[in-house]
Amino acid sequence: MNDKYTPGRHLLLTLQVEDVLLLTSLDPFLEFTKDQIKVNHLNIVGTSTHTFQGGGFTAAICLMESHICIHTWPEFGQLTLDIYLCNYLKDNSDKVFRLGSLFKDYFNAIVINETVVDR
Repeated sequence: MNDKYTPGRHLLLTLQVEDVLLLTSLDPFLEFTKDQIKVNHLNIVGTSTHTFQGGGFTAAICLMESHICIHTWPEFGQLTLDIYLCNYLKDNSDKVFRLGSLFKDYFNAIVINETVVDR
């Protein structure tokens, strides 16, 4: 047994977003996310999405390395984002922070809450 092995890093974000259009536009978010997944050498295995009538969206992008999930509330100018990457084949811990930073920039967001769980 390897005592130094850590299964992965989990980043949970609650963000405040001024531009409501970003919180209601699923397709641009998916395009941006898929680009970042490719750039970071991650692998999509499936995607499930839903756009709510008159409002936000939710998306779960399943990765070989784990997942990225989002839920938006345009009526409150907020979103929650969940990024988890496991370290089975290589250490992806730094990629979690990189992706989190990229999403904060994409949404031009203010961080309400940020929780990191190293598993």
